[in-house]
Amino acid sequence: MADTWRPPRDCEDYWDEWKYCKSLKNRFHYYYTHGGKPACQQWKADYAACKEWEKRETQAAKEALIQSEKARENERQTPNPVWTMRTGPPVDWHLPLDREKPQ
Repeated sequence: MADTWRPPRDCEDYWDEWKYCKSLKNRFHYYYTHGGKPACQQWKADYAACKEWEKRETQAAKEALIQSEKARENERQTPNPVWTMRTGPPVDWHLPLDREKPQ
């Protein structure tokens, strides 16, 4: 009986993500936002692993895809370091706002 596991995405989705990552529009946006070039090789490696799974159903391809998707999920769930999270409300939260104060 064949393994019933399927990759988390279609193989063409990995290829499309790689093509988008390499596009001029994305590179420009990524440089403007993050100040560098995007790392696109993982999408290509995932595409290759997905194709390997479709052809031979190797355990190595399966593990590579699972680890890659876990890493993406962990990265996505990492909080944004720009904002400092509060542990409670400000001390003067109950006071009225200073509407007459000159800016």
